[in-house]
Amino acid sequence: MAYAIIRVRGQPDVNCDIRHTMYLLGLNRVNHCVVMPESDSIKGMLQMVKDYCTWGEVDAETLAEMIRQRGKVEGGEDLTEDFLKENTEFSDADGMAKAIIENDYRMKDVEGAKPIFRLHPPVKGYEGIKKPYKVGGALGYRGSDINILIKRML
Repeated sequence: MAYAIIRVRGQPDVNCDIRHTMYLLGLNRVNHCVVMPESDSIKGMLQMVKDYCTWGEVDAETLAEMIRQRGKVEGGEDLTEDFLKENTEFSDADGMAKAIIENDYRMKDVEGAKPIFRLHPPVKGYEGIKKPYKVGGALGYRGSDINILIKRML
C-alpha cells in the first residue's frame, strides 16, 4: 500500500520541526503531491504534518492517471510513455503505478523524473483548510477518499 500525500496549507510561520518534516517528504509548496510507501517512519512523519497536509491510500488507476497527466522530468518536460520505456523496465504508466502501490518501486527510482506531482487546486475548492477531514475539513487522514480529491486536482 502507498500513501498519496498532498500539502494543503502554506504558511510562513510554520514550526521549524514541521517545516523540516515537510522538506523531508518533498512537500515544499501548496498543492504538491508525493507518493510514499506505507511504513512506521512515514506514519510518524504524517502525524507531525497532519495540520498542513492530507493523505490516504492511492489506487493504481488514479496513480497511473496522475503519472500521465502531471508527471514531469528534469527540465520541465512531460513524463511520456516513451521516456518510461527507455529509462525503466515498465512499458506504460499502469505497470509502474501497480509496482509503486505494491512497494516494489518508487518515483525517485526513475532517473531523470521528478518525484513530486504539481497539482492544480481542486475543482470547487477544499472543504476547509483549518479543520480535520473527520469533521468536514480537508486536513489529515482521509483513506481512499484521497482518490476523489486527486481526480478533482488533475
